[in-house]
Amino acid sequence: MRVCLASTSPARLMLLRQAGIEPLTLAPEVDEDAVAAVAAAERGAELPPGELVLLLARAKAADVANRITTLDPAFDGIVIGGDSMFELGGRVYGKPYTPEDATRRWQEMRGATGVLHSGHSVFRISPGAGHREATAVADAAVTFADDIGDEEIAAYVASGEPLHVAGAFTVDSLGGAFITRVDGDPSTVVGMSLSTVRLLAAELGVVWTDLWSARPAQGPESDS
Repeated sequence: MRVCLASTSPARLMLLRQAGIEPLTLAPEVDEDAVAAVAAAERGAELPPGELVLLLARAKAADVANRITTLDPAFDGIVIGGDSMFELGGRVYGKPYTPEDATRRWQEMRGATGVLHSGHSVFRISPGAGHREATAVADAAVTFADDIGDEEIAAYVASGEPLHVAGAFTVDSLGGAFITRVDGDPSTVVGMSLSTVRLLAAELGVVWTDLWSARPAQGPESDS
């Protein structure tokens, strides 16, 4: 059983590898801002974070599922897509990108608890059959230490790590020392909930252990 990760996220790739899965990776060609804008226009309001991460996860997985069918008609396996956003004090945060934004985020987060929302979409693909999809959202509450000093924040931001991750923090690398509690599947905070992906795969008739030690196809546009 083959696995394709609809993402080039190092954290998501690491999670699957640690779980015994070596996936093919393919970057989704999705304009996330445009997808969110269309959904908001149709709704007449911004989507709640849980709905938005699920919408984006589905868009990414669907794009890759359609492309991989064309690139490799013999592909028999699953495609996994995901998206994450961090909610703190009623506000939703994606990636900060700039040191100034990351610093402001950390000044707000110290001593506080926020929720990481992670959308998951799994497509089952088999030759000659239509795609089948299962989806779910996993949430994990994250509590930050209340004694984080400005110097520590500055040093962490200077490392560059928080600039390109949802919520401006990691739990499995440099940021982990500043987190005092995680309520929920810890892998949700890393990038996707492995327990959730397992359940979605099961809904599609896929046994999780059949995915262990899967090898990526040497197909076009793949990277590992």
